[in-house]
Amino acid sequence: MITIIDSGDYKLSDTKHGVKLLHLRQKTFVWITTRRIGELLVRTTLPHTECELLSEGSYQLYNVINEPDLSDQLHLELEVGKNRWQGYLLPVGFPTRLATRRRIIPTHEVITSNRKLNKVTV
Repeated sequence: MITIIDSGDYKLSDTKHGVKLLHLRQKTFVWITTRRIGELLVRTTLPHTECELLSEGSYQLYNVINEPDLSDQLHLELEVGKNRWQGYLLPVGFPTRLATRRRIIPTHEVITSNRKLNKVTV
């Protein structure tokens, strides 16, 4: 079953120090890459000065359970062009106040523009 949890507009920007910022609704996450772990979203409440806009568009957040061709976890999809989406897996969700860092894993699994997957529950 595929359940849509959230949707809206996102913005991905860069600071003058090369730090990527992901804005989803009223939340901002720092997006970093580490050698050992890979890509991480980090919770931040500090104001950051944006230098450059990298991408913006719509996003979709899905919860996937028992779908044969998809991983059973949260899927975040960012619109990267007209009807083009980039998928990311969030194995343990978004960062929180207590767990400030969470993995974000790029994937080829895309739900939004996949015509075979029209079973989305709201």
